[in-house]
Amino acid sequence: MPEFTPPWWLRNPHAQTVFGRIVRPRRLVELERETIETPDGDELLLDHLPGDPNTRFILMHGLEGSSNSVYMQGLLSAIATRGMSATAMNFRSCARDPKNLSRMLPNRRPRFYHSGETGDLDFVVQTLAKRSPSTKFLAAGASLGGNALLKWLGEHPGQTTIAAAATISVPYDLGAGAIHLEQSWGGRLYVNRFLATLKEKVKAVQQKFPETKLDMDRVMRSRTFREFDDAATAPLHGFRDADDYYARSSSLHFLAKITTPTLCISAEDDPFLPREALDRARAAASASVHFVTTPHGGHVGFVGESMTYWAEELAVEWLLAR
Repeated sequence: MPEFTPPWWLRNPHAQTVFGRIVRPRRLVELERETIETPDGDELLLDHLPGDPNTRFILMHGLEGSSNSVYMQGLLSAIATRGMSATAMNFRSCARDPKNLSRMLPNRRPRFYHSGETGDLDFVVQTLAKRSPSTKFLAAGASLGGNALLKWLGEHPGQTTIAAAATISVPYDLGAGAIHLEQSWGGRLYVNRFLATLKEKVKAVQQKFPETKLDMDRVMRSRTFREFDDAATAPLHGFRDADDYYARSSSLHFLAKITTPTLCISAEDDPFLPREALDRARAAASASVHFVTTPHGGHVGFVGESMTYWAEELAVEWLLAR
């Protein structure tokens, strides 16, 4: 596999993490939107990339992302360049209004999404497979989406619907990642950014569905992921508390059960995950999981010397070679 070499001026993990989000466009490819109804009466918004119908990628974004996140657009562009088709799955409450990308579209049920949510992914996979039983499906997920993908693969050992999978910058141990972010100044900046939009979503859920009876004072006072997950994520999605959510949702505990050929790309300097958690994930994985780790790259960054996005290109090339 090609080695990753960042530009000399872009070796800092935080620079790698934020650079693309500042300079990259959020509309690289033309997508066709579809709304599908879920078994519980909600809806999922899928964005389809036309291409070769014999091979279709299924893509999953990260926390508070969407199909318009720069890394999703990068993956879609790499797929389009190779003439393949794709479906980008927007998690509940994450899809963007095509006419106003700053506006997230709400969902219809008193819940949204989380790092261990695999029911919607399973529904999308089965829906697409029923439509096109002869299509070869490949899957890729970044960050939270990668965690959900690995968890789904571990929950379905022996499955053959997804021929191969790839992930980028997965936070394999959610609890360790939350602590790691709390303990660095840079991490706190990321947390503050995410919590700003997450709190607004929870506020909207509480207003629309007062029967949820969330402690909104606790939610709004949250200053860390653990505090927020304890006050909002856990009660909204049936977990006892944040620790229960982390224990049951971390992909670390599912890696040993994966039988699907899977590529996991991570940077050792990822500000969202301590190095020791990455080492534990690599040690826990089955023989079907291949880890590629680099000294630099940040979190879903991997900006190369020629201003290309190495992890996205590697993931697509590796999947097409399976």
